[in-house]
Amino acid sequence: MAYKDHLKSVPELPDKINSKKKRPRSMAVVDEDNCTGCSACVPFCPVDCIETVSKDKYDIPIPPVQVRFNECIGCQICARVCTKLTWDAIRMIPTDEFEKRYNIVID
Repeated sequence: MAYKDHLKSVPELPDKINSKKKRPRSMAVVDEDNCTGCSACVPFCPVDCIETVSKDKYDIPIPPVQVRFNECIGCQICARVCTKLTWDAIRMIPTDEFEKRYNIVID
């Protein structure tokens, strides 16, 4: 029974997976040409929607990061972290403009 003690801190999965509560006012967009791939923004994302771009896309040792847009809540934390700690490679774009520019609908 002692082996189960270490599992007490692991939360149970919810019965229902939630989605965003509301449509964000703005979306985080990474300028991949300006991103160094340092991933400084990743641990600051409250919804964990920033990931490294697949190495298949770029033939470079450290690929840039990207935002999973369908999960982004528009909190701006990643953009602020990038500006303060690294290269200012993440921009916040109003959601309406984002949808027109990238032809992606954000719910």
